Amino acid sequence: MKWRLRLMMLFEYAIWGAWYVTVSTWLGKTLHFSGQEIGAVAGTTAIGALISPLFVGLLADRLFDTRGVLAVLHIVGAVLLVVAAQQHTFAVIYTVLLVYSLCYMPTLALTTSLAMRHISDPREEFGAIRVFGTLGWIVVGLAVGTWGVEATASPLLLAAALSVVMAVYCLSLPATPPLARNQRFELRHALPLESLHLLRDRSMAVFALASFLICIPLQFYYAFTNLFLNEIGVVNAAGKMTGGQMSELFCMLLIPWFFRRLGVKYMLAVGMLAWVVRYAMFAFGGTDQLMWMLWLGIILHGICFDFFFVVGQIYIDREAPSALRAATQGLITFLTYGLGMFVGSWLSGWVVDVNSSTVAQGIVVHDWHAIWLIAGGCAAVVLVLFVLLFKDRRAEASSPVATTA
Repeated sequence: MKWRLRLMMLFEYAIWGAWYVTVSTWLGKTLHFSGQEIGAVAGTTAIGALISPLFVGLLADRLFDTRGVLAVLHIVGAVLLVVAAQQHTFAVIYTVLLVYSLCYMPTLALTTSLAMRHISDPREEFGAIRVFGTLGWIVVGLAVGTWGVEATASPLLLAAALSVVMAVYCLSLPATPPLARNQRFELRHALPLESLHLLRDRSMAVFALASFLICIPLQFYYAFTNLFLNEIGVVNAAGKMTGGQMSELFCMLLIPWFFRRLGVKYMLAVGMLAWVVRYAMFAFGGTDQLMWMLWLGIILHGICFDFFFVVGQIYIDREAPSALRAATQGLITFLTYGLGMFVGSWLSGWVVDVNSSTVAQGIVVHDWHAIWLIAGGCAAVVLVLFVLLFKDRRAEASSPVATTA
């Protein structure tokens, strides 16, 4: 069972990694889109995440087997990716990729909830399953970089082919019927409103707010790192960026060990601190003698992602009632990959345009030093607020001091 779930994660994240990392280079260097246009296209996934609770909370929790929902969404997504690869204008590319994202982004929460339904201890077992999603991202990143197609539409076609494979594979997954099938349907079930009462707890509310805010500077990385590396002359940028996913593999396997020693709060805080350090490395790094700083910024991705997002998923699964876990995962997806990255996509595009200038023959030059310092400053503010406000009451209750008291 675990190997079947691991293969599901491999296909799921290989699809996203195939096109999302390099789309900014295709749009910027080949189609000459502006920073705001690139940010907007990158933000289509955020809009998809905004509506994903509709699919997760209604379709998977109450109406249909998760396998069928995943298969349909991926096959439709494959067709849309092929169409997007043939376009050249902003309006059409944006529209097609927006519709695609409405299909793909719900599958992130669906695969997470499906995996957690079929394992006995998510805190101990989920990391070793989710790590295969990272492996899939690495494989396609190396392939795209080796083929030298970062500035073309070929990554979109690769993602389309992987989507077809994923759609077929989903039908072989274990049956995952909705847990709330016998409950009477009400309009409020179409959105994860039932999960909102969990935000009455201060710790959950602070976690949700921090998750939203940290995704604003996060979008700087996803939308513009590949373009940044290509502009400053880094060879095979897509391949080198997989170093971040390689470190993610290592860090994810260590999650159970760190979870027992650091707890939720400090693992989340270390994850956010890594974002601050990463952007500082990008701001001051460069090719030749300073290439080590760029490598460090890339490799920190393991801590940046795993210690915040994966630990956050485990935290949600621990705190939410069993019948609301999928919907609550969808709510956090709404706040992070949805609302947070939507705001981040427009802010990052605006910051990039403000810190750019046009030179001879229409070539655009960016002040990446200033861009990365702004992103790092935003992450630092979120980190400070989180450390001051968040308390993991369950960890405190089980501490020796609390037990003695």
